[in-house]
Amino acid sequence: MDFKDLANKAKAALGKNPSVIDKAGDLVDKKTGGKYASHVDKAQDAAKKFAGGQQGQQGQQNPDQQQ
Repeated sequence: MDFKDLANKAKAALGKNPSVIDKAGDLVDKKTGGKYASHVDKAQDAAKKFAGGQQGQQGQQNPDQQQ
């Protein structure tokens, strides 16, 4: 299995359950006390963009809703 196959499998898995990205980010924030929240948000946005464009746009709306 090469990297391209692995990346395609990851995309397919995230496409079926995109909330996993948010749940993983929330877990990291909880475990680190929010110390790396801005880094986690950037990683979540990148993962959503990787999984599909619409999910990345939804992630950009979430920080505004939390304020």
